[in-house]
This record gives sequence, structure tokens and C-alpha cells, in this order.
Amino acid sequence: MYLLSEYYYVILIIQLVCVWHCMRKGNDTKWVWIIIFLPLIGSLVYFYSEILTRRTVNELRSGVASAVVPGLSVRKLEEQLRFSDTFQNRIALADALLQRGDTQRAIELYESSYNGVFQENEHLLQQMVMAYAAVGRYEELIPLARKMYRSPQFARSPAHIKYTLALEKTGRTEEAEKEFRLMNGRFANYEPRSEYGSFLIRQGRTAEAQKIFTEILSEVTHLSGREKSRNRTWINKAKDELAKIRK
Repeated sequence: MYLLSEYYYVILIIQLVCVWHCMRKGNDTKWVWIIIFLPLIGSLVYFYSEILTRRTVNELRSGVASAVVPGLSVRKLEEQLRFSDTFQNRIALADALLQRGDTQRAIELYESSYNGVFQENEHLLQQMVMAYAAVGRYEELIPLARKMYRSPQFARSPAHIKYTLALEKTGRTEEAEKEFRLMNGRFANYEPRSEYGSFLIRQGRTAEAQKIFTEILSEVTHLSGREKSRNRTWINKAKDELAKIRK
């Protein structure tokens, strides 16, 4: 009886996690009923279909199609949204619009989705932070970023960097430096470290900035070809800033 009781609670926890994920991600509500009425099987099918498969196969397919025919993804997503106006379809279209630079349309979709349970959706919060940063709405992005501040996915993410820069833009320079220091570390985090160096220059602390850019460039020879390629923008920025300092 004790083993059966433990088994029941394990299944219940799995159910609750799957239902929470379904609601948080805005997936079809039919999954909630499947998970409830088919406890273990429903949860396993949901995990495979909505967490594993969708995140890998579907994203790869749509990414390849978009690369071959620019704009195909947006047109397809617009059709999907007209057919079914769901949170998931709205966010998918908004993400595609933001990626191609149609920021205002993306913001409209994000804002129309930011209600109810979805006000805690981390993906939506991150995307709103990125979109608001692109149009200079710094005061508005700060409270959104703070809602996910303790999330492991937020630390050192692009949204974390935008949040830090927004703190500087709104005059909170001490808070901004605290965030830059949290993201500072050798052989990693080249974007925030490069941005930290630029921040120090703007604060008139050239010697400290020089040290950071020098450290970045000293690490380049130890990086793999893939790592160099992935961080090329920030490595080049470090070179440029260092050259300006030494003039």
C-alpha cells in the first residue's frame, strides 16, 4: 500500500508539472483534459509531443524554410493566426516580426498577449524586453525584466544585457554596474563584458575599460573556431575600443 501511495503522488506531480507547462506556454487546452483523464500516458504523450518534439523538429523545419524563402515564415504564421487566434500563434508571429525588424507590429502582438496567466510567461517577458529596448522604451522594460530576475534562464541572457543597459539609460548607473559585474567572467560572456567595457568608457573610467578589452583579446587564442565565430562581433568591438583608447 505504501508503494502504491508513493506511485500515486509521483504521477500527480508529473500531471501538475505538465498542466503548468501547458498553461504557461499557451498550448491547446485539450492537453489539460488529456493529462487529467489519462494521468501517466497523457503526461508522457504531452512531454514528447509538446516539449521534446516541438522544440526540436518543428523549429528546425521552420528555420530552414525561412532561410530559403525570406518572409515565408511570417506569411505562414499570419495565416495560422487568422485561422486560430491563440496565444501561441500570436507569439510565434510576433517573434518572426521582431526577428526581421518589424518591431512595432511585434510589440502590438506581445502587448495584446500580455494578460491573465500569460503575464508570467518568461518567453513573452524576454521578448517584450528585447522589443522595448529596440525602440527605447527603457522605463517600461525594467519592471518586466525584474519579474524574471531570479530565473536561471535570465542570468547573462540577451534580456539581462538589455535590462542592464536600460538601467544605465535611465540614470541608475550603480545598479547597472552591479549587473555588469555579475555577468563578468573569463572565457565566456563576451557580449556583456564588451558592453561593460563600453559602459566604463562612458563613465570616464578608461583604464578599467582597457583592462577588460585586453582580457577579452588575450583569451581569443584559446577559443575554438566555433567560439571565435560566435563571438566575432564582440571580439572586433574589443579591438576597436582598445585601438581608440591607445590613440
